[in-house]
Amino acid sequence: MSNKGDETTDNKSHFLTAAEKMQANLGPALCLAKWKQVSLHLPTGLNNSCYHPPLHRINIEDIGRNPSALHNTEHKKQQRQLMLAGTKPAECQYCWNMEDQNKLSDRHYRSGEPWAAVDFEKIKNSQGSEDDIIPSYVEVNFNNACNLKCSYCSPQFSSSWQQEMERDGAYPTMVPHNAPEHFVGDRKPIPAREHNPYVDAFWSWWPTLYPELEHFRMTGGEPLLDKNTYRVFDYVLANPSAKLHLNVTSNFSVEPKLSEKYFDYVKQLCNGRIEHFMQYVSLDSGVPTQAEYIRAGMEFDRVKSNVHNYLTNIPSYNSLTFIITMNNLSVTGLQPLLEWILQLRQQHSSTYQRVWFDTPVLRDPAWQSLQILPESYVHKLEQVRDWMLTHLETASTPFQGFKDYEVQRLDRDIAWMRSAQHQDHAQARADFYRFFSEHDRRRGTNFLETFPEMKSWWAECEYHARAS
Repeated sequence: MSNKGDETTDNKSHFLTAAEKMQANLGPALCLAKWKQVSLHLPTGLNNSCYHPPLHRINIEDIGRNPSALHNTEHKKQQRQLMLAGTKPAECQYCWNMEDQNKLSDRHYRSGEPWAAVDFEKIKNSQGSEDDIIPSYVEVNFNNACNLKCSYCSPQFSSSWQQEMERDGAYPTMVPHNAPEHFVGDRKPIPAREHNPYVDAFWSWWPTLYPELEHFRMTGGEPLLDKNTYRVFDYVLANPSAKLHLNVTSNFSVEPKLSEKYFDYVKQLCNGRIEHFMQYVSLDSGVPTQAEYIRAGMEFDRVKSNVHNYLTNIPSYNSLTFIITMNNLSVTGLQPLLEWILQLRQQHSSTYQRVWFDTPVLRDPAWQSLQILPESYVHKLEQVRDWMLTHLETASTPFQGFKDYEVQRLDRDIAWMRSAQHQDHAQARADFYRFFSEHDRRRGTNFLETFPEMKSWWAECEYHARAS
C-alpha cells in the first residue's frame, strides 16, 4: 500500500486494482512474499514470510556461514519450489480458504504491491532454489521487552507476560495456556541482556540488506524500549535512503520521557532522510476501558495523546496506521474506533492519506477468535461494514472516508468468521471463560463491568466451562 496516497481510477483504488491484476496472473499457488518479504523473530530464532504461515526455525549454523540465511532458510526454499510447481503449501491455508470463498487474499494484495510486483517475471521464471534473495520488505523484532500483557500475547513477545508466567504459572485453560514449562530451551526468548547470535547475524547482514530495502519495519515486544531501534535510526540518519519506507509498531503507551526521545528521532528522520515514515499503533477497540482490558497496561489517554503529538508535530514524510487485531473482544468497540479514525483523517489528511488502519484476524488462541462468537456478532460486524459503505471516500472527499479495500478486508473477516458458525466451539468457549476469569482474578479487572453488552455470551461460556 502506498503510504503517501492511493489515487483512484474509475472509483477503484490502485491498491485494489493491483491486487486484482495479481489475482489474474499469479496462478494457483504463487505468492511473491515468499521471496520478497520476511518477518524475523530474533529473540527465538524464528522466521516466516508473513504473519499467516507458522513460524519456522532459522538454522543457527547456516547464519554463522551466511547471515542471509535469516531469510533464505531451507524450509522457505522448499515452499518456493512448491509454489513454482503450482502446488499450494499447506502452511498458507488462510489465503487458500479466502480464495475458496471468492475473496482476494493477502497473497494477491502483497504480490500486487510495487516492492514485490517489480520482480514478478523474474520470480515466476526462477527455480525456487536459486541464489539467496535479498528481500525488499523486512520486519524484525530484536527482543521481547514489552510493558504490556495483551490478552492474546505470550512470553515469546512480551517480557511482562514472561514475568507473570514465572511468578503465577499457566492459565487454567484445557491445555494450560502460557505454561512456563513450555517456554524452555529454544522456545525461551533470549533476554536482551544476553548474547544473541541471531541479532549478531542481522547486524552482519545489515550493510548488504540496507541498500535493497524499500520497507523496513520494527516490531516487538515494544520497539521504543529496544536499543536496536535507535541503532537503526542512527544508521539511517548517517546513511539516508530516498526509497526507504521506515516503519515502527508501538503500543504508544511508554513513559513520556521515552516518547520524547523517540519523537525527536522521528522528526530528524522525516526531515528528508527517507521516503516515508509509517507509525503503526496497536489498538483493538475505540471504547477506552475495553481497549485497556484487551491490552493490559495500556493507557488509552496516553495513546490518544501520542497519536495527536505524532500527527500534529511531525508534519511531513509520514503517516500512521492503526493495527486492529480482530478478536472477539473487538467487535462491540470497532465502530467507535473507526469513527475516531474518520475524525483523524478529516483533521490531518489533506494532500495525502496520513491515517490508515488494517483489520487482520486473530486465529490463536482459539478462545479469542471471532469464529467462536454466535451469529448475532456476525450481524454486528455486518452493521459496521454497512455503516462504512455510507462513508466511502469519493473524488470530492479525498482522504476523508473509507477506502474500497478497507471495506473489502472487513468483509473478508466477516466471511472467515461466518465460515465456522456450524462448527462445535464448546471447548473454546469454555476456555474463554476460564481464561478471562483468571485474567480478572490476577489483574483486578471485571469482564462483565467492562463488556456489559456481552453478558449473554459470558453466561454461555460459563455454562460450557462448568459442563466440561
